[in-house]
Amino acid sequence: MLVLIGVCTLIALPLFIDSRLLALATVLVVIGGAQFMIAIGLRRHRPAQPLPWYLISVSALLSAVGTTLREFTANAASPFDDIFTLAGYFGIGVAATLWLRPRQVRGNYDLLLDSTLIGLGALLASWTFLISPILQAGAATMNTVAAATYPVLDALLLTLVAHSVATSTRSETSLRLLHLALFAVLVGDLGYSLDTVGTATIGHEVLVTPLLVGYATVGFAALHPTMTSIGGPRRIHPHHSRQRASFIAVTLIVASLVPVVGSSLGTVDRIVVSSLFALLLIGVLVRSERAIQRSQRSERRAQYQADHDMLTGLLNRSALLRALNRNSEHWAGQPLCLLFIDLDGFKGVNDSYGHAVGDELIANAASRIRRVVRRDDVVARYGGDEFVVLAPLGRQEASMLAERLLGAFVRPFELSAGEVPITTSVGIACTGPRTCDASIYDLIREADSAMYHAKEYSLGYAFHDDMRQGTTPPSTWKTPPHTRRGTPAPAPAPATAETGRRSWRPAGQTTSTAV
Repeated sequence: MLVLIGVCTLIALPLFIDSRLLALATVLVVIGGAQFMIAIGLRRHRPAQPLPWYLISVSALLSAVGTTLREFTANAASPFDDIFTLAGYFGIGVAATLWLRPRQVRGNYDLLLDSTLIGLGALLASWTFLISPILQAGAATMNTVAAATYPVLDALLLTLVAHSVATSTRSETSLRLLHLALFAVLVGDLGYSLDTVGTATIGHEVLVTPLLVGYATVGFAALHPTMTSIGGPRRIHPHHSRQRASFIAVTLIVASLVPVVGSSLGTVDRIVVSSLFALLLIGVLVRSERAIQRSQRSERRAQYQADHDMLTGLLNRSALLRALNRNSEHWAGQPLCLLFIDLDGFKGVNDSYGHAVGDELIANAASRIRRVVRRDDVVARYGGDEFVVLAPLGRQEASMLAERLLGAFVRPFELSAGEVPITTSVGIACTGPRTCDASIYDLIREADSAMYHAKEYSLGYAFHDDMRQGTTPPSTWKTPPHTRRGTPAPAPAPATAETGRRSWRPAGQTTSTAV
């Protein structure tokens, strides 16, 4: 804290004391202190990728030399001050590229597009308010080219800084300090450009102050422990999308002022401004289109998650209840059958092997069911170890489908805990051709009752219509697979009157829990 207060005091002294010697001493002390702090930071923290810090150190030194030559020497040194300053710009650009390269997100170009739009907006404003007036001033050729180069480099540097800000995190204090330093340098360069154009008359002590703040901030950034993350690989998640959109909005506002300000521009200026304006608008249109596509993907993902069970990928209960009304043309005028499937003994698997193995069994069971049914049939996980198949089938076709479903569970499941045999019971409710107004709740209730009846009497599968008529035709009530393998079936229990869902559960039989 004392060092920070001392540096701030030292930088502020030339603003209140008019002395060129003091100003020169301040520049030398600040740049020397920055180099010393960078050396201490590299020695103390030993980053895995020190090259960006070496480049930043050399770039700060070159820029400081250029500033010193510009402010404290005669005009004879004017070509050299620009050479040193431009070399410093080049070093900063290379350093920024090195620390940004490991932070690229493969396949995500939105961040790069936003940074480019911000840079184009800055370049458009620079050309209108800075570059064009400098070129029209009629100064010496070398000085004019050098003065016009700085705004272009500032726009490129702003693009890199915007990209780096969007990929940084709150914990990267050192990188945030570097961003502050670069912004200070940009503010100082803007002041120099405005002074060169004649738009504003700014004292040399004021112009140097932002640059000194930038040099000192670089030194403090090197002392922070997070300086080791710069230049190293890091998993990043692009953020600050709203902030980037705000910057782009400001860019568009500035662009809208160009036709007013540019009414006196020459032919070359108009061509450049029109080209930059066109690129900016194209970029905004591309960004808008990508934002729309991203929003649509998010909506589809949210809709999928709302309609599907995440464990099995099947439809969930709420989507099943909407199935008839969602595609009413597909169901209208056709016979309809609903098969309610329940895994026998699933609670024992859950209790013996744990819920992780139970989840694995549920996922594998759903996969087997999906392979048996047709592509257009609706398959849903109703809850826990219960599944539902809704298909436009007649009674005979539904019977054949139920037999195939039972056969799919004859082979034991190969799970992480080993081979786990499991059987299933199927209840079937059928109806003739009906309108889309038919309630699916009735089919579920009837098929559920038939499933418990089949489970109670070890029938494999049963039709609700046969239960209602009080008949037990042997051609439809099959022997379950576990009985065929020699495992004794559970003893039948007297059934209670049908009062709705769960009413056919035998006394003392427990319900499988949802996974």
